Amino acid sequence: MTVTEGVPADALKLPHTEPGLRVGLFGGSFNPPHAGHLLVAETAMRKLGLDRLWWMVTPGNPLKSHGELAPLAERLAASRIVARNPRIDVTAFEAAHRIRYTADALALIKAKKPDIAFVWIMGADSLATFHLWQRWRWIARTFALAVVDRPGATLSFLSSPMAVTFQRSRVDEEQAASVLSREPPAWVFLHGPRSALSSTALRKSNVRHS
Repeated sequence: MTVTEGVPADALKLPHTEPGLRVGLFGGSFNPPHAGHLLVAETAMRKLGLDRLWWMVTPGNPLKSHGELAPLAERLAASRIVARNPRIDVTAFEAAHRIRYTADALALIKAKKPDIAFVWIMGADSLATFHLWQRWRWIARTFALAVVDRPGATLSFLSSPMAVTFQRSRVDEEQAASVLSREPPAWVFLHGPRSALSSTALRKSNVRHS
């Protein structure tokens, strides 16, 4: 079975864009996707003034075990159910290009869509390990970043290597929408409604009830 088996052809292409759009990039395993993910996406869309958001379902996170990873087609279909927002494009284009690392996906996006203002979006719980990502400094120096508050992770941004390294590049939340028009590095921490849901907890719950 190939990674892309069962994945619709439209999901393996870069989503359509028009020049000048403001687009958020929200990537993850989404194993499974849940309302907490949608809350992060919609908080970012609202506070950053985004036209679109790409919900990028990855083949698999190199920093996580793939033992409990559901097939890509299954996670994509579930994400399309959860992310029922007309301005959200759920995509799995990384699998078509055999991409494993976020930096490689972002390099491809930058090359293919030079006329779009992009911002990488992640939950605050991902910030603690951001420095372990491939070419994380390049990501921060090339793309605007938005970190959305998550339960139990509110203070992580204060001590994380990324926050410390790029402390002077942090934008006040009141000026969050400006992060897309600034020369990177530029990042913002966004507060908003929070959900305690987690993919790990949901997987454990499904195991107990199966």
